[in-house]
This record gives sequence, C-alpha cells and structure tokens, in this order.
Amino acid sequence: MENDSTFVAPEGVYSVVEEHRPSNLNPHTINPNALSAAYPTKLSTILIRYPAHNKASGSQALAQLLGGGKEKDAKKDKGKSDDTSKDKDNHLKPPTREREDGVSLSSSDTQDDAGNPSPDHSAGSPPIPEVSNPPVHEHLNTIFSIHSPSNATGGKKKASARPKHSIRTTSSTFISRIQNAEGLGKHLQSRQGEVTYVFYNHLKSFIWTEVGSKVKVRLPSDSLYISGSRRSSIHPPLVRLFFSAYPTCHDVNPATASPDRMDVIIGFNTGDIVWFDPISNRYCRLNKQGRISNSRCTAVHWVPSSQTLFLVAHADGTVIVYDRDRQDGPFVPQEPTHSSTTASTSTNGSGSLSNSSQGEWNPLDSIFVTLPPWHPVSVANGAGKSDRDKSAKNPVSHWRVSKRSVVDFVFSPDVKYVAAISEDGCLRVIDAMAEQLVDCYASYFGALTAVAWSPDGRFILTGGQDDLITIYSPWEQRVVARCQGHSSFVSGLAFDEIRSDGRTYRFGSVGEDNKFILWDFSSGSLHRPKATHHQRLSMASSLSLAIRRRGDSIVNLPPDGSADGKFPPLPHYHPSPSRNEVAVVQPVLVKSFDAELLTDVKFISSAVVTSTKGGLVKYWVRPLPTARRGSHHQTPTTHTGPNAGVSKGMEFNPSRQNAGPIPLGV
Repeated sequence: MENDSTFVAPEGVYSVVEEHRPSNLNPHTINPNALSAAYPTKLSTILIRYPAHNKASGSQALAQLLGGGKEKDAKKDKGKSDDTSKDKDNHLKPPTREREDGVSLSSSDTQDDAGNPSPDHSAGSPPIPEVSNPPVHEHLNTIFSIHSPSNATGGKKKASARPKHSIRTTSSTFISRIQNAEGLGKHLQSRQGEVTYVFYNHLKSFIWTEVGSKVKVRLPSDSLYISGSRRSSIHPPLVRLFFSAYPTCHDVNPATASPDRMDVIIGFNTGDIVWFDPISNRYCRLNKQGRISNSRCTAVHWVPSSQTLFLVAHADGTVIVYDRDRQDGPFVPQEPTHSSTTASTSTNGSGSLSNSSQGEWNPLDSIFVTLPPWHPVSVANGAGKSDRDKSAKNPVSHWRVSKRSVVDFVFSPDVKYVAAISEDGCLRVIDAMAEQLVDCYASYFGALTAVAWSPDGRFILTGGQDDLITIYSPWEQRVVARCQGHSSFVSGLAFDEIRSDGRTYRFGSVGEDNKFILWDFSSGSLHRPKATHHQRLSMASSLSLAIRRRGDSIVNLPPDGSADGKFPPLPHYHPSPSRNEVAVVQPVLVKSFDAELLTDVKFISSAVVTSTKGGLVKYWVRPLPTARRGSHHQTPTTHTGPNAGVSKGMEFNPSRQNAGPIPLGV
C-alpha cells in the first residue's frame, strides 16, 4: 500500500495532498553549483483565525494593507483606516537623513516603546510539572522586564509598530525583488476560519505558501517537479522574496499574527536580519552589514508571548537578544580573556564564570554575557556615561555560549529556559531570565544538529552526527533514552502535540539518510538493558569524540576536575553515559525516500510537513479522524533499558548540582 505519496502509521495512512516547490524563474542567473552550496530548507508555520465575511470593516482594512506600493490609494483611505493605519502614520515615516536602504532604525529610539505586553511565562503554555524550588529572580532588571505592562508610560498600551520600509518602493540592493501571486488581495479577503501558512527558504529566496489553498495554478512544463514517471502540479507561492544573500533561518511570531499582519524574522548568511510583514509588504533591516555581528545566522526564534523580542544564534558561538523596534547601537562584545573575565563578572551580573580564578572562560561551565549600557541591569547599576548612552538600542543582550557554532535553540514552554545545541557536541540549558548556564550535556558522538522541547516541558530531544536521537530529562538532569533508526546525521526534529498526552509522546525526525521516522516514547515502559558478554567500547567520555580529536585538553577533563587541582570542577557539566546505561527506543515507522535530502519536519493540526534541500515541501494529511491519544494508543516498541520514568515528585532544580546520579530501577 505504501508508495512515494503514502505511508502507514499505527493510527492510519498518511497521504501527500499538496506539493510546493519554487520554480527557477531565471535559470541563467543561478550558479550551477548553487544547489550543492545552498543552505537547508527550513520550515516555519503559523495558524491564522479569520473572521466571518460579514465584517466589512476588516475587509477594508485588509484591502488597504494589501495596497503595497499604491501610495496614492493608501492616502485616500487614510481617514477610513483603523488603529493599524494610525500606527503607520506614527511609525513609518523615516527621518529625512535616512536612506530607504533598509537601515535598521527603530520606530522609536527610547524606552517609551517598551510598553508592549510582557511575555507571560505561564499563561497559555502547556502544563508542566510543578517546580517547588525554581530559580529565584529577585530583581526585575532582566531582558524581559522592560516589556512589562507596569513599565508602560502613562498606563496606556501603545499600538504595535510595523516595519518601516515598503518593499515595492525600496532602493535597497539587499532585496532584489518581490513576486506576489495574482489576485493575492482578493484571495486573502476570502479567507475565513482557520488557515495554516507555511514559510520556507530556498536558495536566495524566501517563500510564503498556504496549506489547503483552493487556488491551484499549473505552471509551465519546465517548472514542473518530476517525481518518478509522473508530473506533480505545483502550488504557486503567495509571496516570494528574492535577496542578494542566502536566507538561513526564520520564524513567525504567533503573539502578533492576525488576519491583517504577520511578523516574520529572517536571518541570513551575512549576519543580516530582516523583519518582514508579508501582508503589508513592509520590512525593516537589523544588524545591517554585520554592525553587531557579521557571523552567519544559524537559528532565530521569537520569545514566546512577546511582541518584540527575539533571539538569534550565530556561527561564532553567540546568541544575541534583539528588539524589533530598536535601532542598532554601537556595540563591541567583550572577549572572555583574563582581563575581561573579572571585569565582566562584576558588570554583567552573570555570576556563572566559575573559572575566573584561572583567567580562562570554560564554555562547559558558563556562558559569557556582555551587557550593553542600555541593558536593564546596567541601567539599574548606573552604568553608562549619559542618558544618551542608555537609550534603548540593539542588542538587548549578548551571550557567548560556545567556542563553536550554535546550531539551533528552543524555548521551554514556560519561556524561562533556552535549550541550545552547538557543534562542540553539547546541549546547554540556559536560564534566559537570569542569563546563566543551568546544565551542559555532552553528546554521544560528534556535533548536535537538531533540538526540540516537549510541550509539557519534561523532555528535551536532540539529534546529531551520531545518528541518534537522545531524550533528556532536565528535571532529573540525565539522559533518559536513545532512539536508534537513522543511518546518517539527523537534520530535523519535532514533537506531535496532537498525539502526545503527557504519558506517551509522539515525535518525528528526518535525516540525511533520507528517512522520515515516527517515534512513540513512554517513560514507564523502559527498563535496564540486558548485560552483554562481548566487550563494548564505552563512550562515557567527558565530551564528544569530535572535541577530543581537536586536542582541547581542558574540555576533556572529568566534571570533578583534575586530580592535581590544576583545573576546577565543572558542576554544570554532564558527560555522556555509555550504551549499557541508557534505554533504547525503536521507531514506530520508517519511511525512506529516493529523492532529495530531507532537511526539516513540522507537525500541524491537519498534516505533517516535510522539506528537502532542493525546496520541495510536502503536506502529508493525517488519518481521519484526528484525535488526541487516549487509551487506545499504540504501545511503543522498546528495548529494555533503565527505568526512565519521570516520578511526579521530581523537579527541575538547577541547584541540585553534584547530588550524585539518580538510582536506576530494574
């Protein structure tokens, strides 16, 4: 029954109902080696709830926003517009000295625009086990505090700013051109109910598509995607942007998404960042020409529930906090040297530089935080020469996480923690509010390439160059299980929230072996593995072999430090356990493909979405009816392993360091 367009899972048959692939409109302008050098196609999804058609005022506002470059029509309708149009009048007029080249100037240069709602770190998040002793944040001077409603001037909520520049009239050479689907405005006005949109990058373009669109246009024969012996009709994108650089990562903000606006952040290989609204065709460029960091963007994510804050990971091992409404300020990050380590410890408030006595920063035991003069802690401490120095600019904060590239990161459901993976083979759990390292876990082998946090906050998944998916319990500070099924690097990971109920967790993965795998994990079904009689190489190193090969002597030390006392202990660091200490989970489904390399996977309410390096996006519709897992779910296939169940009384307590391993049940 299975073929290239279907696969059979325990709950039923998944079938391809749509395929999206951008056509190469100008083949002569594309380098023949572009595909081989292209960055992986990544996916971002968003669900928009449209009102019924009887609301004419909403249609008028949407039609005005879709006017794009029709400046005269926009002026005629200015009197009839809603608060959104007033926001344009207040925020979209660039200074006379500013070029229309996407200079990353804010709609406001002061903290007056910080009156956006604070990210709610509990409301709206999936339930997680109660923590009796969470990290205490006694002061309000954090990177989130300036966005607290209590700090809004005059007690009034300001309208959310929009990007400053029109793409249709820009003179910037960074954005080559924009292509909209014919009749896009009419199409969006006809939307009602729940509509899912997907964004993805391909070569030097960024694409916006709709899931389940009734509008299907068959492109010319030279643009059709050939799959085996059949031709598949291609769904044209709603919007396609062309850049002079390569988009490498992106994210859409669910906190501001609505029928008349979407805030999308795009990171590039040049380090540039673009804030883009595809509905109004407006944009703003941040970190222009690498003013803050010229390192390649590797991952970008909005802070959940925040309208303005987002984090960007870079290939130089840093994670930088930005505010979309701020302009770029003069900023030079401090280097973690002997002279700056002691000084930064007293000024940045991190308090996590355990190796300061040795004068050397150890990325296994701390993150190195550089606070700009306008950071809330710096302002509260009186740092800075004048009020002008303290005016709110970007970056909000600067974290040096690793000496190698940060590959990706995710937020915990309560938004208090960030799980970051890097090429040094480490998973780091960071307290985002205190800006401190909580835990650092070593991979089994090689670099880590994908990460996901469970909806209830109990587990973190990582995939890597060891061909394994590892399940961590941050609450117990240990590895729970490993998943064996891939035969090459793992490239994408995601939880299926619909089929995860807190007892059994469904997640999917894709890899460079061109396999799409579904996994079911139930912590209560795992037991200690059977003893083996043949000699097995133990991989319980203090760090992955990838780092050992580089000859870094310091990072190869055990977490208890060296016997001669030359190096201090590493209380935050957890070495990788050996094979016979960890349970093994087997896949529920393995689907192999003969086409291009798979790069990403996402689960939405109606389908599973996969992407390939060549930009082919497929929508695998779920079996009907779609329901949450209950008493009739499939029991996952597992090998015997340690008792990895998470006891209800166990808590994620970062202060529980050096407490010894948790006993494994039989």
